Amino acid sequence: MNIKLAENFRAVFYAPFYATHALGLFAKEGLSITLLDSPSPGAGIAELVQGNIDVMWGGPLRVIKERDLKPRTDSSLVAFCEVAAKDPFFLVGKSDPAEFKLSDLLKLKFASVSEVPTPWLCLQEDLRDAGVDPAAIDRIDDKLMQENVRALLKGETDVVQLFEPFVSQCIEQGAGQVLQAANARGYTAYTTFISTVEGMRRNHDAFEAMIRAIEQFGPWLAEHGAVELARVVAPFYPDLSRETLVSSMQRYQQAGLWTCRRAISRAGFERLGLSMYHSGYVGHQPDYEDCVAECAYE
Repeated sequence: MNIKLAENFRAVFYAPFYATHALGLFAKEGLSITLLDSPSPGAGIAELVQGNIDVMWGGPLRVIKERDLKPRTDSSLVAFCEVAAKDPFFLVGKSDPAEFKLSDLLKLKFASVSEVPTPWLCLQEDLRDAGVDPAAIDRIDDKLMQENVRALLKGETDVVQLFEPFVSQCIEQGAGQVLQAANARGYTAYTTFISTVEGMRRNHDAFEAMIRAIEQFGPWLAEHGAVELARVVAPFYPDLSRETLVSSMQRYQQAGLWTCRRAISRAGFERLGLSMYHSGYVGHQPDYEDCVAECAYE
């Protein structure tokens, strides 16, 4: 079974996909996977709709956004197989972590993620839960994460929103420490496989094999640990030092970020949907059954 699989973009928290590929778990299920790069986050969606690829991984946010704009048809996107079930982002700064509160962002220089929408949408819901109006925060919203790390080092900003490996790099350089971990809120549907309704039918057997392969990652990680995971996926991150990659994998494993299971958490989907709806990113609260493939119902 031959499958064209596109990555969303190269990220450390996508390690289970790379590890499953590198460990030969897809091959053991009879799959021949062609792993394709994506030029930018979400660019694979167009390739999927045009039929140039069979499946991609990415955020269910993109499925929810599409369904908010038009009703479901055979060409519509659907999500299946949950991999990252929690938010992989962190707030990093030089404040005292024991004293830090989200309301402190009202008086600090804060830079949010600009590359993708989900981190800020989800943080806005956390702020609302804490009684803070996100619109009241004077936010730097147009810088890349690398730029925000440099600004933190120079003291030009106080708190930045980052994922790994930037978190570990900040700590290594003495730029700051973790003030808040988004994974602490619990399940938030963050990364799944995405295909189309028609694609789910056409590639049923292959996608079932992909799910079985991904589900083997959890037991493998529990047995081998983050250090071995870093070794296995190191070729996918040639610019990262071993120390940084190990630290990143350990932080994510300890966070319980990866569930790597067939079903998509209903609680996680609801949290993501509410974050999008309350932030005005979509006009309607999404319906789980309308966005998730039937084989992935919890």
